[in-house]
Amino acid sequence: MISFECDYNNGAHPKVLESLIKHNDAKPTPYGFDEFSERAKGRIREAIGMPDAQIFFLTGGTQTNATTIDSMLYQYEGVICVGSGHINVHEAGAVEFTEHKIITIADTNGKMEAKMLDKYLDDFMHDGNRDHAVHPGLVYITFPTELGTLYTARELDDIYQVCQHYDIPLYIDGARLGYGLMAEGNDVSLPYLARHCDVFYIGGTKIGALCGEAVVFTNRQAHKHFFSIQKQHGAVIAKGALIGLQFEALFTDDLYFKLSRHAIDMAMQMKQIFQEKGYQFYVDSPTNQQFIVLPDAEVERLSQHMEFTHFGQAEKHHTICRFVTSWATTEEEINELKRLL
Repeated sequence: MISFECDYNNGAHPKVLESLIKHNDAKPTPYGFDEFSERAKGRIREAIGMPDAQIFFLTGGTQTNATTIDSMLYQYEGVICVGSGHINVHEAGAVEFTEHKIITIADTNGKMEAKMLDKYLDDFMHDGNRDHAVHPGLVYITFPTELGTLYTARELDDIYQVCQHYDIPLYIDGARLGYGLMAEGNDVSLPYLARHCDVFYIGGTKIGALCGEAVVFTNRQAHKHFFSIQKQHGAVIAKGALIGLQFEALFTDDLYFKLSRHAIDMAMQMKQIFQEKGYQFYVDSPTNQQFIVLPDAEVERLSQHMEFTHFGQAEKHHTICRFVTSWATTEEEINELKRLL
């Protein structure tokens, strides 16, 4: 059975595994203070064009979001997010578990609009009772969004200008960052993204690594005790070189971007197949996630031959289904999808 269920049900790219095997007998300094992690950080700094960026390695996306957000907020502050944002719908209340409220605003195709953000913040600042409310202390977006859509460079700049006007940091969840950067029509580069936020993370789990995310603080400094906050969240692993080695491999010879581009190529082939077969799309996504509206009978038929996600209900007797490609998707799997459709 072929799988288009998600982009994190594969192992790791062979070059990542080769690096782990090659250095398996090394005795690196624990907790991420090793030479491999330092080299990986250096390559990430070079890729974003910021030699002074602060970088921390964590193991998974939810852990990364909860830890980073908690480190940036006072006890009485919350984080602004669109209603469809990942931290709001797919992390089991992990941010709220750290006792920080998620403040939701409306989205357009999964994206936050600068004018909506500005209106919320302006209304809050002019509310005479604001000191009785949870204060907005951080703005959170994802690139790509939960619907696979992308912010343009102008849209990202507009959001960041609003954040700067109100002196509120912008945090970008980059679990699928590579797939967004390498998507057709994208005009946001990695250095541009780094300059237009205060912290973001580079997802490794979904793009070629066994596990691992790299948190990058750019225009604001990390909390001076960020490592201790990591530790408190159970987000420090003793064998920190495990993640450093993987990111060193991913950021050697542009492997991270090549793997991301491969997933996009497979997704565009998939998209064309669905289009040629006359299927209805829930949203127009240029990334590795494609959302198709299927009759329930077709969902049942296809489920006998492939794995995909039931994303939500559409009109009567129809389901929104998510089909996802990854760095490991093959031409043979795409051809099999075409045959089954």
